Amino acid sequence: MANGYSLHIGLNSVDPNHYDGWSGPLVACEADAAAMRKICQGRGFQPKVLLTALATRPAVLDHLSDLATSMIAGDTLIVSYSGHGGQLPDRNGDEDDGLDETWCLFDGQLLDDELYRAWANFKPGVRIAVFSDSCHSGTVIKELALAHHVISRPLGALDPSAGYRIMPPEIQYRTYEANREFYDDLLQKPAPPPEPACTVLLVSGCQDNQLSQDGAFNGKFTGALISTWANGKFKGTYAEFTKAIRKRLPSSQSPNYLPVGVANPQFTDGEVFSV
Repeated sequence: MANGYSLHIGLNSVDPNHYDGWSGPLVACEADAAAMRKICQGRGFQPKVLLTALATRPAVLDHLSDLATSMIAGDTLIVSYSGHGGQLPDRNGDEDDGLDETWCLFDGQLLDDELYRAWANFKPGVRIAVFSDSCHSGTVIKELALAHHVISRPLGALDPSAGYRIMPPEIQYRTYEANREFYDDLLQKPAPPPEPACTVLLVSGCQDNQLSQDGAFNGKFTGALISTWANGKFKGTYAEFTKAIRKRLPSSQSPNYLPVGVANPQFTDGEVFSV
């Protein structure tokens, strides 16, 4: 019998000791994690939640490693992330735009290269769906032939009254400079292997060149996801789910659907949030 697992990460702030004095306050990321946990638990997934100070690099990577060891073909994992998205200079030449995308975890950024390597540890036949409500998230699970998958969208007009889940450019630079040795060691590692043996699907909050809005109760993307899900009334695939969510968002925030790894039609053609 197949098993379902889920990991929900939500950070309303980060550790200023790592981010050169910046705490990155946000409003709705912990609420997003709770909402995604509720959806997944209602669908039979076994959830784990990591909020703010508990959402560290070791906590996320160790949990993914444990799941990679225990999960077998036919099992499904849902990963949701809500928090700041960042970018770092590409040092191993595997990015068309010269930038690596990141999740801003409490004690440091987690690179798209690191996530891609994590998927490589999962067994063939494992199914993973990732929801990333963060800025610059269009390819955050990592894929090398980006041009074949990314939907090109202009940045669009931003809402001046909205808060966005972005690490400001000056903070990105200062954080990198303050931790250059740590990040360069990660950034200069050889490009990840070409393809995981499992199947990974990304539904992102926006494109790599776009920003994801925060909110009073949920992030703009997660709020649209919840409305589209409609307490389980939505019955389509992950690709159809992405298109339906996109209709509820402004043109400046266009979710991306990105498949990575071995083709698995039973997964990609199946219903969203199915074990």
